[in-house]
Amino acid sequence: MESSAIKSGALVSLQDLHQSSPFFKQGASLRVTGKLQEYSVETSIAIVVDGNAKLKINTQHLRDLSFRVNSIYQFIGELLIQPDDEAILQARVGRNVDGIDLNLYHQSLQLLRQFQADHLSTT
Repeated sequence: MESSAIKSGALVSLQDLHQSSPFFKQGASLRVTGKLQEYSVETSIAIVVDGNAKLKINTQHLRDLSFRVNSIYQFIGELLIQPDDEAILQARVGRNVDGIDLNLYHQSLQLLRQFQADHLSTT
């Protein structure tokens, strides 16, 4: 019997989400954080950026979340890869995380990856 459980979103920085990345897979469940660059009410598409990396977010299933350009948001959802290799995250959860220290967030993400690599390779 196939499990229909919702997968947790793997923590991924936008810089780590590129075509050769192990996270760049159709249907991958991801958690991303970035600054809102633009938002279209008509299409429910948000564009978040982190440094020089950007990602489109489809927010059509989100409720009770107001979008403000230049605020920082975190989204959990599934990655949809278009035929032209453009990625769009189909968000199922979104929240405003203004006040987060993005440099510290990136450092903790690197330490988490290092810890997981060390412990997964020794088991």
